[in-house]
Amino acid sequence: MPNPSAQTDSPARTDSEPVLTPGTADSPRGDDRLSQARLAEALISGGFWSDVRVVPETGSTNADVIAAAERGAGEGLVLIAESQVAGRGRLGRSWQTPPGTALTMSVLVRPRSLPATRLGWLPLLAGVAVVEACTSVTDAVEAALKWPNDLLVRPAGANDGAWGKGGGILAEVADSETIALGIGINVHQRWDELPTPTDPQAYPASSLALAGARCDREQLAIAVLRRLAEWYRRWRDVDGDPDRSGLVAAYRARCRTLGQAVTVTLPAGGALRGTAIDVDSDGCLVVRGATGEHRLAAGDVHHVRRQ
Repeated sequence: MPNPSAQTDSPARTDSEPVLTPGTADSPRGDDRLSQARLAEALISGGFWSDVRVVPETGSTNADVIAAAERGAGEGLVLIAESQVAGRGRLGRSWQTPPGTALTMSVLVRPRSLPATRLGWLPLLAGVAVVEACTSVTDAVEAALKWPNDLLVRPAGANDGAWGKGGGILAEVADSETIALGIGINVHQRWDELPTPTDPQAYPASSLALAGARCDREQLAIAVLRRLAEWYRRWRDVDGDPDRSGLVAAYRARCRTLGQAVTVTLPAGGALRGTAIDVDSDGCLVVRGATGEHRLAAGDVHHVRRQ
């Protein structure tokens, strides 16, 4: 079984990445506006990103990026919305974000030369980038992943019961060569601005502010996109091989699902109960249950937690 706390060879932090200071959910939010000009200046020159757009409101940034791709937009497009009113999630879920409280964005990638069997690593790759960005810009918050691509956050040094869901990632395929990769991170939300889970086994919704960090969304966006570009290029340059790129090891190290007792609701119905023991080179979760080991490419995972 892999060690989920092991150190891995991740892209080096750049000196220009900001360090954010602790704060509370009551920190001012009105002046935390996103500047398209500043983001473009920080990300486009000499980098992977080719176009950065900020809009005040949209239904779904993934839907907008897919539409832009159909109109001929190139790889490296970034779309960030101050407010998203019909965001898309896994398993057909949706959510809304109050203006100025979250980082909601989608990027366009065109991994034309990569084997289709390796494209499933894209949302997991993005998860690694998001966790690294969150932990690189603040030491007030711990971040981890729930397989396959949920962001978990808690105050630094808190007990296991303090984990909450702070965001998620969704990859949507527009065609055989075009993928919209959506990222949502709860930044400033208060408890009354977050949904109440209907499943008692689900992690409660949380935000970076509720986990103890005052966070500038613009600086967080820059950190996330720089990390995402670094991992994407590293992975693409070795033909999407997750082992040679270091992605498997990096994901295992940041995946809190490993070692946990889990219940997995399967896409075809029914549930599998057991212990999550690995994430394999295909990105599948390996669960050891009563009838042996099972490799899961999809499913809704719940960590079995003590009540």
